[in-house]
Amino acid sequence: MTKITLAVTGSIAAYKAADLVSLLTKQGHELTVLMTRAATQFITPLTLQVLSKNKVHLDIMDEEQPAVVNHIELAKQTELFLVAPATADTISRLAQGRADDIVTSVALALEPGTPKYLAPAMNTKMYQHPLTQRNIEILKKIDYNMIQPKKSLLACGDFGEGALAELADIVSALQPSL
Repeated sequence: MTKITLAVTGSIAAYKAADLVSLLTKQGHELTVLMTRAATQFITPLTLQVLSKNKVHLDIMDEEQPAVVNHIELAKQTELFLVAPATADTISRLAQGRADDIVTSVALALEPGTPKYLAPAMNTKMYQHPLTQRNIEILKKIDYNMIQPKKSLLACGDFGEGALAELADIVSALQPSL
C-alpha cells in the first residue's frame, strides 16, 4: 500500500495520532512518524513506534547511517505526507519554507508531486488569526490539501473551530492519494 509519513506536532490533539497510526496501519499502509519536540510532551514516541512498527524520528541531526542524509532519505521514501495535528507554529514554519526540525526539513525535501495534507488543531482564535489563515493560503498554493478542523469544545475551554477533524474524516480526505 502507501508509504505515509505522518508528522505529529505539539497540540493537545497529538494523543489522537496513536489511533490514526493504528487505523492507517490496519489498512495496510506503511507509516513513518516524525515528531516535533513539543509533540513528545503530549504523547511518547514509543507509543507511535509500537503502533507503526517503525522508528519515530525526532531530530534532524540524528544521522544513523553516515552515508545517508536522514531527512532527504525520509522525503524520498514518502508517498503521502500528512501533518496531524498541525499547529499554528508548524503551519507558519512550513509556509516560510523553514527547515529547522525533522518535520519542516522532510517537508521541504519532498519529491515534487508528493501529496501533502494538513489537519490543523489549535485554539479558535489562533486558527482564525489572519496570519494563520494567510499561511494556510500560502500552503494551499503549493499543493497542500487542508483537512478542515471541526467546531467543538476545545481543551482550553473555548468553543469554536480548531479541533482536529474526526479521524474517519482525515482518512477519508486522504483516499484520493492512497
